[in-house]
Amino acid sequence: MRILLAEDDPMLGDGLRAGLGQQGFQVDWVRDGVAAERELASSDYAAAVLDLGLPLKDGIDVLQSLRARKITTPVLVLTARDAVPDRIRGLDLGADDYVIKPVDLHELGARLRSLVRRAHGQMQDVLRCGDVLMNPTARQVSFKGQDVILSTREFDLLHVLMLNAGRVLSREQLEQKLYSWGYEVDSNAIEVHIHHLRRKLHTDIIQTVRGIGYTVLRTPEAP
Repeated sequence: MRILLAEDDPMLGDGLRAGLGQQGFQVDWVRDGVAAERELASSDYAAAVLDLGLPLKDGIDVLQSLRARKITTPVLVLTARDAVPDRIRGLDLGADDYVIKPVDLHELGARLRSLVRRAHGQMQDVLRCGDVLMNPTARQVSFKGQDVILSTREFDLLHVLMLNAGRVLSREQLEQKLYSWGYEVDSNAIEVHIHHLRRKLHTDIIQTVRGIGYTVLRTPEAP
């Protein structure tokens, strides 16, 4: 999934981007509050990691401005400010989670996945669509109990579709959710990955809505 990292410390930012990248996140990194607000207002991110002590515009001001503009992207605040009043203020202004530096990268990844699940109304870590089960944490997919081997991009595409089950996503929306800055995307990349997914999963859970995009049907909840 594609996330925005707003952190002005070069060493910490580089480490966070690399560590989250190893967990399957596509990370766009900005180093000041003005850039963070601009990117979150104009791009489709699954979540954001926002440092409070940013130059040009403080993270708290960025958060307040985003929520005032009805931008609902899940935001995890990352800060060295350990005072309880600071945490309360951030949460009251619309932060979805709060992590104090120094941060464990695996905990940060787990918290981000949790934020994204909640934002899509998913309470459990395992996603299901028909006979297809996905565990985003373990990056595993199975069909009728049999493991299915997917490439990184195929997994990420299926993850986006299953998180948004019942919603039609255009090719452009999928590209925004999957690819970070500077990545050269072939014009038919999404179609190729969809073709491979259908072949590997031996099922037609991914449906084409002609002229609009792709969707997977939401699995009815058990009574």
